[in-house]
Amino acid sequence: MTHAIWNRARHAFSERLTRNWTPHALHSASSTPLVSMTFDDFPRSAATTGAKILREFGVKGTYFVAGGRAGLHLDDLDQFTEDDLLAVAEGGHEIGCHTFSHLRLPMASRADIERDLALNDTYIHGLLGSYRMMSFAYPFGAANISSKTFLRRRFPFCRGIWSGINKGRVDFTQLRAVPLDYRLDHARLAEILDDAKRSNGWLIFFTHDVSENPSPYGCKTRNLALVLEAVAKRGIEVLPMRDAGARVRNISEHVH
Repeated sequence: MTHAIWNRARHAFSERLTRNWTPHALHSASSTPLVSMTFDDFPRSAATTGAKILREFGVKGTYFVAGGRAGLHLDDLDQFTEDDLLAVAEGGHEIGCHTFSHLRLPMASRADIERDLALNDTYIHGLLGSYRMMSFAYPFGAANISSKTFLRRRFPFCRGIWSGINKGRVDFTQLRAVPLDYRLDHARLAEILDDAKRSNGWLIFFTHDVSENPSPYGCKTRNLALVLEAVAKRGIEVLPMRDAGARVRNISEHVH
């Protein structure tokens, strides 16, 4: 077995082990289906075009901030500015943590993770005062048992990128999420929304940029609207991760 093949196999095993490590999972307390719309990193178009579409449907989303990306041009995309972040927060959307430097957690030491989270806290507090981030999204979707154990003490709701619906016994340290990229599988969308409605599940969508010509990780403008139309047609409530998670966990703590 070559070194590259061995590394891929080891990575795949670690991912499976981490996903299946759920000692702190809890049974969902929600009596209704829920949807959350989330944006990672986040590119400027998520704060402008994305927020405009959410506003047209009368819903709020969750924006995961990596403060070190503010004002930069990365991966051929303009990232959010401080004005964008303020506008999103003032618009009533949730601000979540994505580390400061978009840190790949399984490759970092505990000290490095703590330092990076502290930098992001300082960045957010400098703009939003005493705002407390309650939701976390793993950069690159990368998690391991150590990071799950550590982050559950910092954030009530941690989201990964393992596709699926959060229903039944829910792992709040690595919530499942469904990607919204430049493609949109209408049949799959209908199937997963119907499943969430039948099971009173919590369906979290995630994307990055929102435009007519999105990146491979982004969503077309019309597709975002189509998803929200499909959700509204089924009468499913859309809430930021913090608020949906509080209902699913049956806790009353909300931070705005």
